Amino acid sequence: MPTSRRALVAAFAVCLALPLSACGSGGDDGGTADASGKVEGDITFQTWNLRANFKDYFEGLIADFEKKYPGTDVKWIDQPAEGYADKISADAAGGTLPDVVNVSPDLVAPLAKAGLALDLDKAASQYRKEYLSGAWASHQIPGMTGTYAFPWYLNTGPLFYNKSLFEQAGLDAEQPPKTYDEVFDAALKMAKETDGKVATLANVPTIEDFGRYGVELMNKEGTAFAFNDAKGVELLTRYKELYDAKALDPQALTATPESSGKKFLTGAVAMNPGSALDLGNFKKQAPNLYRNIGITDQITSTGHVNMYVMGVMVNAQTKRAPAAVAFAHYVTDAAHQMSFAKQVAIFPSTAGSLDDPYFTKEDGTDETRVRVAAAKSLKNAVNYTPVLFSEQMKTELRNEVAKALQGKESPKEALDNAVKACDTLLQQQG
Repeated sequence: MPTSRRALVAAFAVCLALPLSACGSGGDDGGTADASGKVEGDITFQTWNLRANFKDYFEGLIADFEKKYPGTDVKWIDQPAEGYADKISADAAGGTLPDVVNVSPDLVAPLAKAGLALDLDKAASQYRKEYLSGAWASHQIPGMTGTYAFPWYLNTGPLFYNKSLFEQAGLDAEQPPKTYDEVFDAALKMAKETDGKVATLANVPTIEDFGRYGVELMNKEGTAFAFNDAKGVELLTRYKELYDAKALDPQALTATPESSGKKFLTGAVAMNPGSALDLGNFKKQAPNLYRNIGITDQITSTGHVNMYVMGVMVNAQTKRAPAAVAFAHYVTDAAHQMSFAKQVAIFPSTAGSLDDPYFTKEDGTDETRVRVAAAKSLKNAVNYTPVLFSEQMKTELRNEVAKALQGKESPKEALDNAVKACDTLLQQQG
């Protein structure tokens, strides 16, 4: 039951891992530009598909920074969501990477390995205490020392369910599933009572789901994957049972968060992950669903929900390191994260921010209820997707999961094959 990346607005477009060959060479000794000295000079700042909705916010933030630091000039570049990773890869290869770059953890990894991401533990360690520890750790790379981006905004979301469909299947709509076993049992009952017409889930398990189920995803050295252990096989076996019973939507093998969301809107699927952003869509597009919407916590066996995190990286080769570090910190400090969070349904990664009344006090609306619950869960949330898990690896896992669900391979064979393929890709990353 993967949490939808729609919850991170357009900025969380699917990203591809950068080939290290495009980035030159580097390693643990890279990323140590001197960030001390006067904050001055011209720098470039690149965001990921944010200008259309937040032009005024960023222009105001930049103007305030330039006023605080006379003699600085920030040129803002915004790239479209599509092809963002390819653009970073090309800039890295051509030596034209901007000074400050909006990234996700999987984009940071190859840049850090190539010596192009500034190590903030060395260059800006004084700021570490300002951020949630889990968020700061999200841009650390297994097998390397250091932290390679400031954490920026976070997101997570609840599980929505259709109370009307639950009632029609004889399930208690006021007592939604709280554990994986309860979800699987409810799904099988839903499929049986509706003769397979209503599925409970619409997505196959992703690497994040294996993490929330309690599967050990990688070894501690970050040199090999491990999600083919007994617990991983157990989860995929349960999904195979759902698929055979039509408790998992038949089109789950090719589903996207968007297509799954549409299935939920039309009543073809009984449960779907989402965020506070989705409630407004339900109200507009499916008022009947909105009247029957149930909201429950994300399912996890570990006690930690999944979070998505965005970051702001400093180019280790910048000629203006003091200004670049100061600006990256300015964008992600508590005051600016809070002001951004009030413009869109995201959450700050700064320590103490989630204790603000905006994230703790309910006012009786569903939107606030979701925001308060999500903020509470984020305090100890985990980014389960390994930093080194590239888009190619996601495809390998998805393909093998599909073979298992279709009965072409056993769950154990499928996961063994996925781990083997991902380990090969990992070695190719360097």
